[in-house]
Amino acid sequence: MAELNLVEAVNHALAYEMANDESVLLLGEDIGVNGGVFRATNGLQARFGCERVIDTPLAEGAIAGVAVGMAAMGLKPVAEIQFTGFIYPTIDQMINHASRLRNRTRGRLTCPMVLRSPYGAGIHAPEHHSESPEAIFAHMPGLRVVIPSSPARAYGLLLAAMRDPDPVVFLEPTRLYRLFKQAVADDGESLPLDACFLSREGKDVTLVAWGAMMQETLAAADALEQEGVDAEVIDVATIKPLDVETILRSVEKTGRCVIIHEAPRTAGFGAEIAAEIAERALFSLLAPVKRVAAYDVVVPLSRLERQYIPSVDRIVEAVRSAMEGS
Repeated sequence: MAELNLVEAVNHALAYEMANDESVLLLGEDIGVNGGVFRATNGLQARFGCERVIDTPLAEGAIAGVAVGMAAMGLKPVAEIQFTGFIYPTIDQMINHASRLRNRTRGRLTCPMVLRSPYGAGIHAPEHHSESPEAIFAHMPGLRVVIPSSPARAYGLLLAAMRDPDPVVFLEPTRLYRLFKQAVADDGESLPLDACFLSREGKDVTLVAWGAMMQETLAAADALEQEGVDAEVIDVATIKPLDVETILRSVEKTGRCVIIHEAPRTAGFGAEIAAEIAERALFSLLAPVKRVAAYDVVVPLSRLERQYIPSVDRIVEAVRSAMEGS
């Protein structure tokens, strides 16, 4: 079993599915000859040819639009947007066409496309390279929004996304691309979409996170253990549709919940999770639900980047506050 980092796992998943399904093809800026800005598609054009790994002009709206057309005609395009700061021109195609093709045609057509993009801060990138827009896409009916938190989950979830008959927005945490390696079996086994993963069991408080923030959240759980607090950690993985039942079961067990995400706090997806808990598990709570999020500002440049991303200390402090409730 190979030890892969997250971007290598993405590459392996793409290669596996292309080798086993001729309808899968890739398109995006610099993904062919150069193998993508992060090398996620490295070597795939040489292996599968220019007709299946297509270099496109610098036109994100056109990339998404072409992918919608390909999907409507029976292909399975995987479109890459270089950074999520440039993903906003795709919203027209995703909300007006990709997300509603099944409904518009009363089920005659589906849109089996994947829109991939690195996302999030933490690599000292320039402006427009570090955004976390998962809540925007989660608000669009008809789209799945998937965010892996490790190489193994990136491999299995991307395979599932490519096999899904409907459009999937697949956001890859840039900060994790080469942060660590993990044993990944390149066997074509997918992981379930629309399901949270229980990453750590505990009994005192539920920590809910996704993507790169799983790193700080698990580190916070380790730190809290030294203080005698047994934290349960849930990796949301699929933001939309949300596996709220797994979160509710955990909250009903622990009585406390802290939600952690890298996107701005206001109207972030943490607010949706907090609302679900308030509506359906209020009487299980021993303390108010806490949110630890980024600030409601534009993602800062590199010097202030670490102050923007929720830290282990901020998570631990939020849990301490939650533990004071009774």
